Amino acid sequence: MSEKEKIKVKVPPHSKESEMMVLGCMLTKVNSFTIAADALQAADFYFTEHQAIFHCLKGLFKSDKPADIHLVSEELKRAEKFEYVGGALYLTTLAQYAGTSAYIEEYVQVIKNKSILRRMIYAAQEIEKKALEEPSDVRGSLDEAQKAFFVISQTTNAKAGKQIKDIFSGIASESGLPYLKELEERQETYLEKKDKGEEAPLFTGIPTGFTDLDHMINGLAPSNLMILAGRPGMGKTAFALNVAENIAFKHQMPVGIFSLEMSAEQLLHRMICSQSEVESNKIQTGSLTGSEYQRIRGAVSKMEKAPMIIDDQPGLKITDLRARARRLKEMHAIQFLVIDYLQLLSGSGNYYGSDNRQGEISEISRMLKNLARELNIPILCGSQLSRKVEERSGHRPMMSDLRESGAIEQDADVVMFLLRREYYDPYDKPGLAEVIVGKNRHGTVGTVDVVYRKEFAQFANYTKADDSSIEENSKAFEAFSPTH
Repeated sequence: MSEKEKIKVKVPPHSKESEMMVLGCMLTKVNSFTIAADALQAADFYFTEHQAIFHCLKGLFKSDKPADIHLVSEELKRAEKFEYVGGALYLTTLAQYAGTSAYIEEYVQVIKNKSILRRMIYAAQEIEKKALEEPSDVRGSLDEAQKAFFVISQTTNAKAGKQIKDIFSGIASESGLPYLKELEERQETYLEKKDKGEEAPLFTGIPTGFTDLDHMINGLAPSNLMILAGRPGMGKTAFALNVAENIAFKHQMPVGIFSLEMSAEQLLHRMICSQSEVESNKIQTGSLTGSEYQRIRGAVSKMEKAPMIIDDQPGLKITDLRARARRLKEMHAIQFLVIDYLQLLSGSGNYYGSDNRQGEISEISRMLKNLARELNIPILCGSQLSRKVEERSGHRPMMSDLRESGAIEQDADVVMFLLRREYYDPYDKPGLAEVIVGKNRHGTVGTVDVVYRKEFAQFANYTKADDSSIEENSKAFEAFSPTH
């Protein structure tokens, strides 16, 4: 083999098949479109025509527009790249080549790996070229060589860790402030509110709207995975929605909701009932009084302005949900995410059959915790409990009742159980519910009482009766007592 032929063999690492598969999936599947657009850059593709097509797809993704062969063709024509990439024939070939592949994440990883190898080769070639020139400043050239590979590693690997001195100084802290400075500001805020007679904040997370619960779990902290578990009919969806309503409608913070059980319209109906305090059947039948209609109108007006996004796509895989959640974070900057509920999610496809459902649930809970860390937002996920609760005296749920997997309690930062005693006995604490905090990684555990108004699908803070007023009433009616 001649030297010329040897040079021809040295082709940079690439995988045309993987690039075609990813682009084809992006053109035919919404979930694949989201996953690839979020994970790749145009420079990760080896072939320039593929770079042009991906650049067009990425532009549609950032504009929150759909993508198919026709729309991409129009965009490529505007950019005068349509004929360059092979026209409609090549786009159709890509779509047909992808077929029904469900392994988009694996193909994305192949493309990223090949891209890293090419960057390493190009960096090495540049270093070799400069070394052959025998520069006078050898130390400087060595430093530049190290920097070239360091840049590659920084853009492809997660950070190796944080020094505690950098966290204390504010360089590596989430707030960007020195620790003691941040602490001083918290102290000043607390004292200012106390002097004004306002209620001083006793927790640092996002408020749920349930005061006693906020004090116990320190609000909804970023990167926390919280599980809200209960038997069917306990009000898990209503409670999760009430928390989301408080954050979105009262505090105007963007909230995302994945509803795998109910449609967006059904969730909206529940929220209107809760916000307007008008009974569900009255809204459904239209038997409203004038004042009730005005309350609904006011609630709708307030809700329209709220930053809340509902995704009611049923049967999502955990990989699909992660991709959609990343997109919600990128497009709408969500600060809180609700998932209703965990058992309706399916795994990535590595587990098959009912015997492996436990492994699948373990995978889902682990990925949800990683998602909370990645997006740096609190995630509240509903979960079913096993029938053991029904058989137990008192029906009080326990950690071991978490259905199908013990991994849920390991991965979750907070595990809460919802119990309404009146569900089993109409005369046992009617109108009341208990939120039982069974696990709290960063605080105490215990039980919080809340009010439940079933007709409005609404939970509210529970205020105990004042003992002094009870005593005064008792004294006032002593004269009427048969014992006197």
